[in-house]
Amino acid sequence: MATDKKADFSNVTSTVDSTADTAAPKADFSNVTASVDSTAEVTGEQSYTVKGGDSLSKIAKQHYGDGNAWKQIFDANRDVLDDPDKIQPGQTLRLPAKSS
Repeated sequence: MATDKKADFSNVTSTVDSTADTAAPKADFSNVTASVDSTAEVTGEQSYTVKGGDSLSKIAKQHYGDGNAWKQIFDANRDVLDDPDKIQPGQTLRLPAKSS
């Protein structure tokens, strides 16, 4: 009958040496400041989320007081709109500042 011998690790010890400086200074962010500039504030541009039943002329009438200003909205959103008659609820459109 064979007896299973198991490794005995009871007297094993270990140490770790590191070349890292243990007294490394911590970064000081106390004088950091930030500011954010938005072109929307400068240009007066706003965004609008399309709702069911909306059309560009309806949005133009609501925001500019002139339904004929729909082309201004369409031109500002040519990257997302191929056809001014095919806007979808949930789409976010840029509304450029009212032209003088």
